[in-house]
Formats: sequence, structure tokens, C-alpha cells
Amino acid sequence: MTDGKPHFSFWFIGVVGLIWNLLGCYNYILQTSPDAIAQMPEVYQLIIENRPMWATVAFALAVFGGAVGCILLLLRKRMAVPLLWTSLIGIVGTSVFTFIVVGMSPIMVLTVLIGAALLWYSTIVRREGWLRI
Repeated sequence: MTDGKPHFSFWFIGVVGLIWNLLGCYNYILQTSPDAIAQMPEVYQLIIENRPMWATVAFALAVFGGAVGCILLLLRKRMAVPLLWTSLIGIVGTSVFTFIVVGMSPIMVLTVLIGAALLWYSTIVRREGWLRI
């Protein structure tokens, strides 16, 4: 598989990762919209309104870094790897805040696993020669 041509699974994983991260971007945008926040249950409003800046920045890095990283992965650019690292760091930061506020949640664990898997996969495909400069 070192001929530089990606396997079908590369495209599938890249597209699924992009969709996952775009859903995260949508969630982030909703959580920064006063109109959307006003329609949420009161407990969510309290969490969002009292979230510290570092947690909001981590959330943005997680979802936007992941989306751009997946786009670059699909474009077969090596820059995807550092962006997926950035995304994983953001995911960990967001998970720390979530753990402090609500404790362990299944979606938090799933998010960390997906972020780590996308980073791991990007390093494999870079090593395979599927990513270019």
C-alpha cells in the first residue's frame, strides 16, 4: 500500500470524520447564539453562560481544528496531522471542563476516542505516503 494511492477506506474515514466535526462546528455555533441558547433548557443555559473562556477556546479548537484537519486529510495534505493534534488537545480541554461540571459522560468518551482515532489514522496515512506537502 505504499504506492501513494489511498484505499477506499481513506475516503470513507475522511468524510465521516469531516461530518462528525461539522456537527461539532454546528453545535459550537448554536452555543454562541443568544437566540439558540434562550431556547435550551435552563441547566444548559447556566452551563454555557458560566463556561470559562479557556473551555470555549478548547471547544472551538476541537471542532474547527478537526473540521479543517479532515478537509486537509481529504485533500491529502500533511498539515492535517498537526491540525488533528490541535483538535485532540481541544477535545481534552473540553472534556476536562465537561468532567468538572457534569462528570463522565458517554459522548465525552466517544469524542475523545474519535479525535484520537482520527489523529492516529492521519499519522498512519502520512507514513503510507498518502499525504503530500
